Amino acid sequence: MKIGVPQEIKNNENRVGLTPAGAFELVNYGHEVFVQESAGIGSGFSDEDYYEAGAVLLPTIEAVYAMADMIVKVKEPTPYEYPLIKRNQVLFTYFHFASSEELTRAMIASKAVCIAYETVSDEDGFLPLLTPMSEVAGRMAIQQGAKYLEKPIKGRGVLLGGVPGVPPGKVLVLGAGVVGIQAAKMAAGLGAHVTILDINMKRLRYVNDIMPNHVVTEFSSVFNIKRHIKNHDLIIGAVLIPGAKAPNLITREMLKEMRPGTVLVDVAVDQGGCFETTRPTTHEEPTYIIDDIVHYCVANMPGAVPYTSTLALTNVTLPYILKLANLGWETACEKYPDLGRGLNIVKGEVLIEEIKKAFAEVDLLMG
Repeated sequence: MKIGVPQEIKNNENRVGLTPAGAFELVNYGHEVFVQESAGIGSGFSDEDYYEAGAVLLPTIEAVYAMADMIVKVKEPTPYEYPLIKRNQVLFTYFHFASSEELTRAMIASKAVCIAYETVSDEDGFLPLLTPMSEVAGRMAIQQGAKYLEKPIKGRGVLLGGVPGVPPGKVLVLGAGVVGIQAAKMAAGLGAHVTILDINMKRLRYVNDIMPNHVVTEFSSVFNIKRHIKNHDLIIGAVLIPGAKAPNLITREMLKEMRPGTVLVDVAVDQGGCFETTRPTTHEEPTYIIDDIVHYCVANMPGAVPYTSTLALTNVTLPYILKLANLGWETACEKYPDLGRGLNIVKGEVLIEEIKKAFAEVDLLMG
């Protein structure tokens, strides 16, 4: 199979879809790997690294799309890439269709085979390709939130860990999934007081078992959310419904209940966001302020630490890339049900119910 790795062109996205080590493995199996020149530079991998791994370097993104049977990326295609996608071409990347009608309609029109990292899952619902980036994003949420609590950036002026004689900052985490647990772990490590809310008692029991005593669990409800937002300094939106749009747990009206300078970090921005006031931002302009509340809603948070993120991503995607390349997408998805659950849009047909429900004109999306 001919596998293409284009350079990511989303704002400040420095990750790359495949490491040189991944390219070496694919070439070793007899496949051809085409990498756009400079695609790996942001992650710390030179063109020479890919060349030595056996990849063929191509000068433009157009050339990569034209040569490849399968495109391996990190983020969803941008409008610039839509016309480059070929009929029946396999696209293996993060899509998050439910948050973008434009992207969904473009992929339907392309007649390509869209396999989304974020919906590849086992029978128990574990998401192996989303997990490493969720781990990175959860940890980064606290790192960024702590920074934007500083007064020069219009935060409350709170040091999360406090100091002797001064109480620590308070962190509210909405969701006890991978992102939420990683965020809670980081916040607790800094010495902050952490409250984590979820509707899944099994997850809350797990958090109780693994976290220190200054991490408190509570059942998530509108009442409890309204109560906690009044006195927490940093609020992390970490709710995930696989393939679906995230629920708005904090409304615009609720911002008035918060103290000025409170920081909201919405890790669910890729799926539409946990907060009504969420809108995607970039690493270039990561924050905005509404009603004196600082919002950090960067849609590709792990892109800020591309070396770590790219290695973590290729660790989990490479086995699936090999299956797709060795067997072809139809056989691979039939033989491996976890990979089959990654099929979102196939040759113009939407296969995921949550995507259909996300938009009003369901009949059009059904192809």
